[in-house]
Amino acid sequence: MATTTGAPAAAAGIDSHKDTLAACVIDEAGRPVEHQTFDNTPQGHRKAIAWLRRHDVGRVGIEGSGSYGRPLAVRLAAQGVDTVEVPPQMTAQARKGQRTRRKTDQTDALAIARITAREDDLPAVRCDEAVDDLRSLVLYRRELVEARTAQINRLHADLTRLRPGYHKLCSSGLADPKALNRVSRLIARCPTARAQVAKSRIKQIRQLLRQVSGLDAQITCYMEAIDTSLTGIYGIGTLTAAEIIAEAGEPGRYPTKAKFAMANRSRPGRGVLGTGGAASAQPRREPPPQPGAPLRRHIPDRPARHRRTLLLRTAPQPRQNQTRSHPHPETAHLRPGLDPPPNHQHLT
Repeated sequence: MATTTGAPAAAAGIDSHKDTLAACVIDEAGRPVEHQTFDNTPQGHRKAIAWLRRHDVGRVGIEGSGSYGRPLAVRLAAQGVDTVEVPPQMTAQARKGQRTRRKTDQTDALAIARITAREDDLPAVRCDEAVDDLRSLVLYRRELVEARTAQINRLHADLTRLRPGYHKLCSSGLADPKALNRVSRLIARCPTARAQVAKSRIKQIRQLLRQVSGLDAQITCYMEAIDTSLTGIYGIGTLTAAEIIAEAGEPGRYPTKAKFAMANRSRPGRGVLGTGGAASAQPRREPPPQPGAPLRRHIPDRPARHRRTLLLRTAPQPRQNQTRSHPHPETAHLRPGLDPPPNHQHLT
């Protein structure tokens, strides 16, 4: 549904989804000029570009320019449109300041457009195909490493039953080809099914090792072509720099460290991609000197609970009152004050 006010357009915001693209054009005062929804297809991209040209939009902000909004962002940047990335954290923060925190595609597109017009230091959309290829290689290498680790763990569980103490011959770990050769000789003559499964796992691990090694060489070649400055930082190797670029692009695109940390969904000093595996390229943030804010809800000290004093029971328990029990016939003369039991027949 379109909403037009007749004011000249200043910026546009696009909220990208798997099937649709929600767009909003605003004027110089931040008021919405028109809302539109396009299909996330090549035909929908052409309609969106024509719609933006009709409103003479000077700047476009896209949330999700690295995923669902990537094709449209690349086409806009290739045609000379000033296209920038809007992190989803900024959109969520802008949504909190609204009168109602209701989340819809139109409200998100409006918030993205206002952020695009307000923020001058948003990073530009990256159009380098080498970075896209590098990202594919990094993600595929990560999948292979996870599969290799899973196979190594299962092989270790099999070997602990087949050949206890095998680890003394494989101090370098099962990821070493030489260690795999020693393990293969240990179980070469074992006819059990577990041994056959372990031999199959060894073949898979060797194949995964070769694939990961080939990907490492390809990633190194791409990093040399990109010519990044990340590898010049102490502690940042080629693979770690590739992880950073594949996730957030070249850090030089971001004016501040906070913008870079927001783009790669991490915080300085916590690791790349939020996984905590590799060290971040930014130094650790120092804690604030002032004390933290008090809790919103203050619970006063509760008075101590007074427990009741446990008294000894003075009343006799059931079946323990000896004054009401009847004496046996043999002991009746020893207890003269008690009545004889009912239905008692004296022995003669």
